[in-house]
Amino acid sequence: MSDATLHDAKRDPDDFAVSLSDSIESFIVAVTEVSRGDEPDSAVPFLLLEISQLLLTGGRLGAHEDFVPDERYEPDVGPEPDVDELRERFATMLDPVDVYSEVFDPYVPRTAPVASRISDDLADIITDLRHGMAHYRDGRVSEALWWWQFSYLSNWGPTASACLRALQSLVAHVRLDQPLAELDGLDTDVMAPEEQLAEEAGRVMAAEIGGPMRMRAAGS
Repeated sequence: MSDATLHDAKRDPDDFAVSLSDSIESFIVAVTEVSRGDEPDSAVPFLLLEISQLLLTGGRLGAHEDFVPDERYEPDVGPEPDVDELRERFATMLDPVDVYSEVFDPYVPRTAPVASRISDDLADIITDLRHGMAHYRDGRVSEALWWWQFSYLSNWGPTASACLRALQSLVAHVRLDQPLAELDGLDTDVMAPEEQLAEEAGRVMAAEIGGPMRMRAAGS
């Protein structure tokens, strides 16, 4: 990638901000619609697509030079919208494949996998994105870009990457007809030994999701 391409948005920051906000708004709307459960059979493929597209937006933020907000202290955007209902809908929809295992930081030696939930990931990502969107809609574009970039590097980027890996694994197991044993004991509320987590990582109830969640491709 040439330097001119990498910093193409630098020549027209307004277009860059509009493009990012459109992508983020599209993700929020799409994931909210999926959470309603109107098409549960396609939920996982749709989420795989949406998270993949969002990470492209995140990559643009990560590749860009640091944004600097206009104000020294972040303006108050008011109360954060409640995401508990969205979280609960996804937890119900994705049961029993909601919990998965991930390595928090791949550059920390001998890091033990930890249990996470796709439903928690989606709620956390949307919370971060909405926070920046509140600044953007109030006309604080530099603050919105700073927040989206900062939270991409510190929170929603790693969260989305882990979630994408889990969703891709689910689709792969079903499409490749590789059902795995049921997760037994892996939960976000307990701490299991490293060996147990490593053995249980990625093992899901593919037999159960193969029926109620046939995971057909989005749009098929």
